[in-house]
Amino acid sequence: MKIMLFVCGEGLGHTSRCIPLAQQMQASGHEVIIGAYGYSRELIEKKGLKTIEIPPEIQLVGNAGSLDIKRSVIATIKSDQLLGIMRVSSQLKEFKPQVVVSDSYYTATLAAMFKKIPVHLIINQSNMEEFFYNKGKFMKVIGRITKRFYNAIFRKVDGIIIPDYPMPDTICRLNLDIEDEMEDAVFYSGPLVGKKYEEVTEADLARPHILSTVGGFGYREPIFRKVIETARMDTTISYTLLSGPSINPDDFNDLPENVTILRFIEDQFPYIKSSDLVIAPGGHSTMMEALSFGIPMLSFPDIEHNEQENNATALEEDGCGRKLDYSISPEQLLEYIQEITYKGKLIEKSRELHDLSNELDGPSAITKMLESKYTK
Repeated sequence: MKIMLFVCGEGLGHTSRCIPLAQQMQASGHEVIIGAYGYSRELIEKKGLKTIEIPPEIQLVGNAGSLDIKRSVIATIKSDQLLGIMRVSSQLKEFKPQVVVSDSYYTATLAAMFKKIPVHLIINQSNMEEFFYNKGKFMKVIGRITKRFYNAIFRKVDGIIIPDYPMPDTICRLNLDIEDEMEDAVFYSGPLVGKKYEEVTEADLARPHILSTVGGFGYREPIFRKVIETARMDTTISYTLLSGPSINPDDFNDLPENVTILRFIEDQFPYIKSSDLVIAPGGHSTMMEALSFGIPMLSFPDIEHNEQENNATALEEDGCGRKLDYSISPEQLLEYIQEITYKGKLIEKSRELHDLSNELDGPSAITKMLESKYTK
């Protein structure tokens, strides 16, 4: 097959899961070209995959790490990028794919439908109108329009791919609101993660070990510092903290001996495999990576971020993690950490999901599903 895979570049979760999918498609003998933009495109090209530049379809606006939904909507409406459907349509005409796979990139989804090319949409959220709740009358109207728009899209696409475990283990289930008549079009592929467990060599880290990906910038800084304070209270547990590019690890002169701060890890999987626990916000892709490796999580969802809140709630309901908030004390945080690292709580369900992830093999499952529909 000739396949065009389009990636929403807002946040790198879409990118991280589309890379292994494209790699599997190529390994199965299909010709794949990926539509991407910005830093997302750079990361994809580093993996040796063929890309084309596509227009971003939304503009994100905010201050100090906090997203301003209203200003983002207005900026998007004012931008010329809403006309990008014509550009994407011409790219489809040039490549002539047999099928389009769009990871939350609705410009390509619409363009493919207009050209009567089969299109499958990857999503882990279908209740996007919740972003607009309690933000005034203008945002309420935008939320209603948004819901009508994506429901119309869902009815027209050839399939909806949920890159998560099948029900009842679906971590993003509280973010899904798909009409009953569309259920037959939904395909739960299993996690799409960059590497398989057996392919990864563990990092050489002292155990027990905690990996924190919270980051030290903006509104997440209090949690970043709280993890450091927690580490001082029990130095038998080692920590690796990812600070992000805006924080210089050298600025922390009084770190406890059991804490290492890194700005960035090119490949996080050896660290995940060597950890007993991952501390992270509530992003879906990070949860899929940790759980597919059988590692439980402590989740600090971003404040007033409905999607992350729902992911963290499901994580706790399923017994493979805990949903925490920014008000937690270092003492309480340490108690949760010790429950997992010393008492083995939450381990059993996490290992079950690791086994299920191997069984499902998300990238292969999607590739085989498309082959069954579009090859003779």
